[in-house]
Amino acid sequence: MKPTEQLHNLGQSLWLDNITRGLLTSGTLAHYISDLSVTGLTSNPSIFDLAIRKSDFYDDAIRQKREEGKSGEDLFFELAIEDLQQAADLFRPVYDATGGIDGFVSLEVSPTLAFDTANTIKAALKLHAQAQRPNLFIKIPGTIEGHAAIEEAIFNGVPVNVTLLFSAEHYLGAAEAFLRGIERRIAAGLDPKVCSVASVFVSRWDKAVENKVPKELHNVLGIAIGKRTYKAYRDFLASPRWQKAAAKGAVPQRLLWASTGTKDPAASDILYVKALAAPDTVDTMPEKTLLAFADHGSVGEVMAVDGGDGEQWIAKFTKAGIDDKQLAAQLQTEGAASFVASWNDLLECIESKSASLTSVG
Repeated sequence: MKPTEQLHNLGQSLWLDNITRGLLTSGTLAHYISDLSVTGLTSNPSIFDLAIRKSDFYDDAIRQKREEGKSGEDLFFELAIEDLQQAADLFRPVYDATGGIDGFVSLEVSPTLAFDTANTIKAALKLHAQAQRPNLFIKIPGTIEGHAAIEEAIFNGVPVNVTLLFSAEHYLGAAEAFLRGIERRIAAGLDPKVCSVASVFVSRWDKAVENKVPKELHNVLGIAIGKRTYKAYRDFLASPRWQKAAAKGAVPQRLLWASTGTKDPAASDILYVKALAAPDTVDTMPEKTLLAFADHGSVGEVMAVDGGDGEQWIAKFTKAGIDDKQLAAQLQTEGAASFVASWNDLLECIESKSASLTSVG
């Protein structure tokens, strides 16, 4: 049995953190679904920027949309939705077989809206309606300003991938927003089954502290934070308030591990995948990490529901002068800024390519 299938059988969904038109047209994504147990997909502006910049797969579509008078964000979202519709259709059998729990793809609202509640809500509703696929998540940042947008989107029946979470506290904020939306649906007599995932970024923790702690603490903090967050996740699902919603038909907002590619070349290329093996979660992996795990991965110790030794490790970082709450806030702020920078790069790339294609035409 392949390592990816073992992880899948454990109860963890394996998603691909990548999308390109080439992946779709070459049959590569279909291969990952059939042979590597991949059951979903995530995307972000950086991924689309690279796909458009480094290939000619999008040239004809860009030229045509430009001739139709489209540009900027509108042009990008049409390109992205075309890709994600194809991917969503490939995952539709998974979505149907799991009763709508798995088999999702994700599309992000403009990162420039991370601190703009009202326009995030408008964008989420518009994009989900435009995509016309039930198995498409709209990604909304889990900032304080994003909480109300998450609640409103869920209340309106829009599946949400909450992004930019870095800690147990961030996760709980997202979970509370999700549950408020579900409770409002129950009170209004609406179907409470609206899916969501809460995406906690892992490897960025270790990158942030690598030059601030002794070598024995390298590549440890992200996993420790993951263990703490997994305990918070399990405790939340065991709470009377959640159990009450579940009894009405609500389904859990699953915890998703993001940023699981190893950034330290001296560390194992499957470090985070092995350490974050946990039932009822999702691990979205860069393509390189997925292939590495499929090649030489193994499923070892399963994450403990009580967080295991996570707090012991975090205590060592506290002694080393790392304030994890302060760092979580910093990482979220920097993450939001990074997403905006990637978004601007993407729009510049599309504009540049549009101009060159129009000139050639």
